[in-house]
This record gives sequence, C-alpha cells and structure tokens, in this order.
Amino acid sequence: MAKDKKFVEEITSMEVDFAQWYTDVVKKAELTGYTQVKGCMVIKPAGYAIWENIQAELDRRFKETGVENVYLPLLIPESLLQKEKDHVEGFAPEVAWVTHGGTEELEERMCVRPTSETLFSDFYSRDVHSYRDLPKVYNQWCSVLRWEKTTRPFLRSREFLWQEGHTVHATAEEAEERTIQMLNVYADFSEEFLAIPVVRGKKTDKEKFAGAVATYTIEALMHDGKALQCGTSHNFGDGFARAFEIQYVSKDNKPEYCHQTSWGMTTRMIGAIIMVHGDDSGLKLPPRVAPVQAMVIPIQQKKEGVLDKACELKDALCAAGIRARLDDSDKSPGWKFSDQEMRGIPVRLEIGPKDIEQGQCVIVRRDTREKIVAPLDGIGAKVQEVLEQIQNDMFETAKKRMENMTYTASTKEEFKEIADTKPGFIRTMWCGDRKCEEEIKDQLGGVTSRCMPFKQEHLSDTCIWCGREAKTMIYWGKAY
Repeated sequence: MAKDKKFVEEITSMEVDFAQWYTDVVKKAELTGYTQVKGCMVIKPAGYAIWENIQAELDRRFKETGVENVYLPLLIPESLLQKEKDHVEGFAPEVAWVTHGGTEELEERMCVRPTSETLFSDFYSRDVHSYRDLPKVYNQWCSVLRWEKTTRPFLRSREFLWQEGHTVHATAEEAEERTIQMLNVYADFSEEFLAIPVVRGKKTDKEKFAGAVATYTIEALMHDGKALQCGTSHNFGDGFARAFEIQYVSKDNKPEYCHQTSWGMTTRMIGAIIMVHGDDSGLKLPPRVAPVQAMVIPIQQKKEGVLDKACELKDALCAAGIRARLDDSDKSPGWKFSDQEMRGIPVRLEIGPKDIEQGQCVIVRRDTREKIVAPLDGIGAKVQEVLEQIQNDMFETAKKRMENMTYTASTKEEFKEIADTKPGFIRTMWCGDRKCEEEIKDQLGGVTSRCMPFKQEHLSDTCIWCGREAKTMIYWGKAY
C-alpha cells in the first residue's frame, strides 16, 4: 500500500502550485511526451484519444449546419500573405519561414501556416463567380505553427492541432449569422460534451482577431480562477474579399464583394478539461469525451472464476455501448484504483469472489468516489445511468464554481481590490475606450478584457475606470 500511496503523492497539490500540478497531471496521465523539437509536444495515445473524441463530435455538429471538410496547403507564399496588411502585422512575430527547398534557395520564401485566411481567400477568388456558387461553408482539420516564446502542453505550443472553418457569403447579414451560429456550436459543445460552462460574447476591438470586423468568443474559468479563451468565431466583412478580389455576379448581374467568416477550436480544449475538472488525484474526464468510460478491476483475480467473470462484465458493458476496459495486470488493486483515478476514467467496477457469489459488483464514481452496489443483471443500463449522472453533475459543479468566482465591481476601488485578492471573472460597466482597457491591464497586474457578454445587464451608468458614460457590461480577468 505504501507504493500505491506514493503513486498519488507524486502529483503536486493544485493549492500548492497550480502550474506544477498541471504539468504533473499531463505527465503522469501520459497525455504528452517531450521531443527534440523545442516548443512542440508528442501527443501520446491517451491524449490523442481525447482529441479524436473532440474532433468526431465537433465534426458531427459542424456537418449538421452544412459544413464540408477540405484541405489546403501547409505553405503560404510571402506575396500571398502580404495581401492583407492588418492580418500580416498581427501574425508577423509568430511566423516561421521556409527559405530553401533541398539545397536551393527558394525564389520566394514560404511561411508555415499560422492560420489559413489568405490561402482560403486565394482559393475562393478562383472558385466563386456567381451568386449561385454561394455560400461556401468549408472547414479543415490540420496543424498550424506559431513561434510562441513560452509554451505549455496543450495550452500553448508552437505546433498544435485544430480545425479552422472558413466561409464565404453573399451578404453581410449571412456572414454575421454564420459567425454567431458557429460560436453557439462551440458553446453548446463545451457545455454539453465537455461539461465546461462558458460565457459567450464579443471581443473588444483591442482583442479581436487581426483583420476581423468582429471577433466573438467563449470564455471558461479554470480551477485557479484564470480565464481561458476556448473558441473564437470571426466576421471578416469584405476586407479579405477586397484584398483578394473575391467577387460574385449578383442576381442583378452586378459584381459584388463577398463577406467571409472564420472560426476555430484547438487541442487547447484538452488543457481546459484538465484545469476545469481535475483534482489532486489527476484527471477527471467527463464521460462523453472520455476514451475509456469504465474500467473493470478484478479483486483477488487469481482465485478461480474471478478473471472470467470480470471479462464477462467488461463484455456486457461493451455490448451496452460503453467504452470499457479490463485491468488484468498483476499489480495490486490499490495501484489499479490510483491508476484509474489518475487517468480520469469516469467509473471503475470492482468485482471479487464475494461479489460473484451475490451476483453483483461495485461501481465507484471518479468524480465523487461514491460506491454503488449494483446487480450484474442489467449492469450495462445501470452504468449508462451513472455515466449520465456524472456528466450532468460535473457540469453543475463547474458552473457553480464559475458563478462563485464571478464578481461584480461598481467602483474603481472595488475593482482594484477584487483584481488583487480574488481570482476569477470581474463584471463591470465600461465606456468602450481603448485607453481605459490598456490602463486596466497595465495597472491591475495583467487583467484583460475577456468579452462583452451577449447577456447584458445594466450594472451602473458609468464606466468603472474613467467615470464617463458606460456603453456595455464587460467581463475582465487574468487569463492563460
């Protein structure tokens, strides 16, 4: 048992050092590995399986809205990138360049895509001719490269996996409708599939995507009170269309510029799952995204009939549509329990000689550690019921934590005090002036605007910072 205890103690407590806790969990749960490529990570099978489930569910939801998948090149010619000035300036510090092909210097250097707006715009300029060609609602699953200075597994790495949707429309109204629609797809996915509550809203002009008319975001709150931008959706208006000459002939037989959108979600969501739901024992995966939903652990497995019954139990769970595995290793039950908890598997089913005699097993919930004695007859339906309850309970727990860590400030002094002493979201009124936004970040230790929520409330008549007339309610917070 001493060895089993040490297994858990290797994780730093999140209350002692949250950053180290996060690193310990990623490492011990074998989600990633190190590589000789600085700033990049190896995503191990346990981590990639989570991404596969995220990808499959998002892809399903995308296609329900009419999205089609495509794939565009990895490299972007410099001349193409330079066509949209604001976009280029926004990404310039993060771009990696390819200058040679084999031993020969390229006539024009190529950047490794940090994002694909320019490639999609060039593609659409060749593919769109008439109003009959519109809309085009495309998405690609790929990796991108951004030369980040400070990296952390999943949260910020130089190369990461994501999807990037790029759509083109005839009118500004259609583009705005798609922009909001995709943000809501992200929000619903986060809450329903990942059990992560989010705030939906619009970014300030200072924080919007380079080249966008408007950027919308979903913001989540991590266990330590820091915010994480989980997904964004951008309305580009006709800016890229004018730069790349993306025009169509209207029903009136007139040339018109198109309107575009872009939206993306990344492997950063695995980091969000860890930081929203995890505890000092390791991962805590919501059942819907968990690659393994149930682990069967035989007790006294060397006794006759125990392992056979455990196999039958695992098969019964699989037959009921549950992603189940059997731990028949020669390690002790205590070690297996710790390993199952570390990996975040939502439930374990313990079965030993006495359970077999009584025709039962013990279901143990990962989230609450509650033990439920259940008959083997109908076990698949029972475990499905428990998994659904865990999914709902994990969302409600995270939602309550976010509510408890969301504060409202009505005076400048109160704003400063909350920012200094209470991690979490801070709601205030704001005048909309960028100068106030920049002063808040400089004077309050990195507090930034997170979003102007769709659900607005009138907290006061004046801006929290300058005292002038307020225009909107806004969420602030320190963020990853």
